Amino acid sequence: MTSQSRIRSLINRLARIDAAGGWSGSLNPAQYAALDYLARANRHSRAPSHVAEFLGTTRGTMSQTLKALARKGFVQEEPKTGDQRSISYALTAEGMALAEAPSVIGTALSGLEDRVTAALETALTDILRAALDARDGRAFGLCKNCRFHDAGPVHGYCTLLDLPLQHGDRDLICVEHKAPSDDAT
Repeated sequence: MTSQSRIRSLINRLARIDAAGGWSGSLNPAQYAALDYLARANRHSRAPSHVAEFLGTTRGTMSQTLKALARKGFVQEEPKTGDQRSISYALTAEGMALAEAPSVIGTALSGLEDRVTAALETALTDILRAALDARDGRAFGLCKNCRFHDAGPVHGYCTLLDLPLQHGDRDLICVEHKAPSDDAT
């Protein structure tokens, strides 16, 4: 088995172990993954289509997943400002508690040395970027690392959306993210 095959196998096995941890209480792995994304996404990146794209699933499947989470009281629908037909989702306190609960993988990662964690994060980010490029997928990066982020105002400013950022937004995932080195579209 080549190193690439072995690494892919390890990543897949870790993903399955992590997903198996998503079968807790009344949640399935897809619901847990949606909660995890919503906990890390900014208010402009929480539409069902954004969650679906990030998780690599269909909009219909994600719409049903989010509706199930709403029925269970873990998320709530929020109409988007200016467009009552469009909705996004926010975590309830119960949903946030589930998203922040420790996981087997998280616990294992916390035992690694800082230098190993940093190298692993860099390597996995590079692999993800290459896989997304091959599929023409979006990066969904952090606001603070975006070409449209202006750190000047109090909490920052998004020059693409022409909006001031709220406290903590700079550390959240954004669907509109473009790395400073990406070609302009």
